[in-house]
Amino acid sequence: MRKHRTLEQWQALVDQQRASDLTAPQFCKKEKIGYASFCNWRKRPSADQSTDNSTGSDEASFLDLSSLMGNSPSSVPGWHIVLSLGNGVELRLSQNG
Repeated sequence: MRKHRTLEQWQALVDQQRASDLTAPQFCKKEKIGYASFCNWRKRPSADQSTDNSTGSDEASFLDLSSLMGNSPSSVPGWHIVLSLGNGVELRLSQNG
């Protein structure tokens, strides 16, 4: 049966391996952890690291796009936004007048 671990449990395992004198494969064998799963979790940022969130909190941050609309109601909005999601995936948002 497969054991499901929480983010905190995986982070603790990653921290234990880094603090040990064991290589990742040795640690996984000793702890009976799948090496591929361990490597996937090891790649993730730790819970105490801030990724792209400048506030450092776990809450989502939002960007107010109303400033892109211009100062006057008669201005023609013409924005183009590209969100890079990683692994070559991009989300493109465009608006024409």
